[in-house]
Amino acid sequence: MDVMDRRALNRATLARQLLLAREQVAALDAVHALAGLNAQSAKDPYVGLWARLAGFTTDDLADLLHSRQVVRACLMRYTQHLVTAEDYQVFRPVIAPVLVRAHHSAWRKRTEGVDLEQLVVQGTEALNGVTLTRPQLGKKLQEYWPDHEGTALGWTFQYLAPVVHPPPDGLWGRKGGATPFALAEDWLGVELGEPDPAALILIYLAAFGPAALRDIHAWSGLSRLGEVVDELRPRLVTFTDDAGTELFDLPDAPRPDPGTPAPVRLLPEFDNLMVGFRDRSRVITKAQQARVCVGAYIAATLLVDGFVRGMWKLELTDDTATLVIELLDDNGGSDVVLTSAEREAVEAEGLELLRFVAPELEHQVQLV
Repeated sequence: MDVMDRRALNRATLARQLLLAREQVAALDAVHALAGLNAQSAKDPYVGLWARLAGFTTDDLADLLHSRQVVRACLMRYTQHLVTAEDYQVFRPVIAPVLVRAHHSAWRKRTEGVDLEQLVVQGTEALNGVTLTRPQLGKKLQEYWPDHEGTALGWTFQYLAPVVHPPPDGLWGRKGGATPFALAEDWLGVELGEPDPAALILIYLAAFGPAALRDIHAWSGLSRLGEVVDELRPRLVTFTDDAGTELFDLPDAPRPDPGTPAPVRLLPEFDNLMVGFRDRSRVITKAQQARVCVGAYIAATLLVDGFVRGMWKLELTDDTATLVIELLDDNGGSDVVLTSAEREAVEAEGLELLRFVAPELEHQVQLV
């Protein structure tokens, strides 16, 4: 098997993640190509697509949510994601065991004595043809289990039944409010099929390959996919990384020359580039990871030449938006030397980001 070093893996991943250039790709096609976008924070998918697509506007994604071509739902690693409607039909049946496990971990004690199969039946009946918020759904479920909290009942239904969160959920600039629920099959107008883990793995490899089995596990939250990958081997190509770990990929997927230039990019919190792998060394060192990935939190990052070189945050006042970029060297410290061209590119990209997220304010970029 051919060996792919860190830089080769980096460039292959950047190509899949639309980070070697701003692509002339429709937002819907991009969401599919990326295997979805983490959407714990409503703004992050918008920033993630802005970093990848030429001419992207917030309306491009909002229109997809309103037209039901993209949905927001609890999926991989039991976190909120934006995915295409077609990918949801693949992902949700396969991810179901992850969501059941999440319920058992978070809500099992608070739903003791509840017939969970009956809860799904009653919740489905309550949501049939309508949209309810979690508190509204919880209140309806309390009619059957009055001794249990509505919050626990509502969350349990979310984990155990296929639901999506329609607009205004997922829209840029939404001001709080309870999360709305709709039955996925009602919202999409299709019946969900049987689990097809092979289809999910192929979508993952198109977006993140070459990748190891443990990377697929980390991204999806699933385990025991080895037999499925083995069945797919005739359709895949294999490599190893510098440590000898076997990596899987699609034969015709892009694997650019390692010397391919990579532009400066500013990526949002929980970006795909960070959550798509167990071994993140293709984009970030272990020392940097200790600063960027703290517990379950993953900071917004700066890429220079395709690798993490900093973290960023926004500071807003009544009239000014300041992008503060904390530079990181390979050891997680601040001893970073940028060329004058790299510094100019970082500052220019920072100003473009500020124009996107806060067009009405004055803009400043600070490198610290």
